[in-house]
Amino acid sequence: MSFDIVVVDDHRVVRDGIRAILTRDPEFRVVGEADDGAEALRVCQETNPALVLMDISLPGVNGIEATVQLVRHFPNTKVVILSMYDDERSVMGAIRAGARGFVLKQASFGEVLNALRVVARGGTYLSSSISGRLVERLQRGSLDAAEKGPLDSLSPRELQVLRLVAEGKSSKEVATILKLEHSTIRSYRKTMMKKLGVSNLAGLIQVAVAAGITTAPGTAKPST
Repeated sequence: MSFDIVVVDDHRVVRDGIRAILTRDPEFRVVGEADDGAEALRVCQETNPALVLMDISLPGVNGIEATVQLVRHFPNTKVVILSMYDDERSVMGAIRAGARGFVLKQASFGEVLNALRVVARGGTYLSSSISGRLVERLQRGSLDAAEKGPLDSLSPRELQVLRLVAEGKSSKEVATILKLEHSTIRSYRKTMMKKLGVSNLAGLIQVAVAAGITTAPGTAKPST
């Protein structure tokens, strides 16, 4: 038995690499690709896959938002999130959105294939480093407290913008990455400052680092 799968990532070279690995495994058949969340929804409507391997950071409709819509409109399609980030906020956001798996981009292809197999057969999968931390938090009874933080008031899109800003991207660069208007990103920044009670870009970055959504902030470009 083979499982139809759609691969979603905004980098062509990543999609090509994943496709090359999957085509060598008779359990999987790549039936479509997409480079953003909106296109992923269109491709899934055309192909009705069993699985979607979804990058969490996508331009336009991001991976979390796309997962929410996929689960709602295609209940038989299971989503496995592929992410560079292993912070609890990203993981819990993916799980709440309905993803059945969460694998780090640093993982081996063997682990990615294993995650897809587990999820395709009805299970759930988290990369070992993530599941270990969550178990520790549960055992200490601190997971609920960890979920409540200064960024809880932000929308998934605002969190995506904040992460990019904290990595040193200017508003113009963020707009290009997310395929949004420059004015829209500036509006997001202003809204986030108000929600988080800070008055400038440095304050935004400080909150992002303290909350753990970025570990290596870049030098922010204030012009925009």
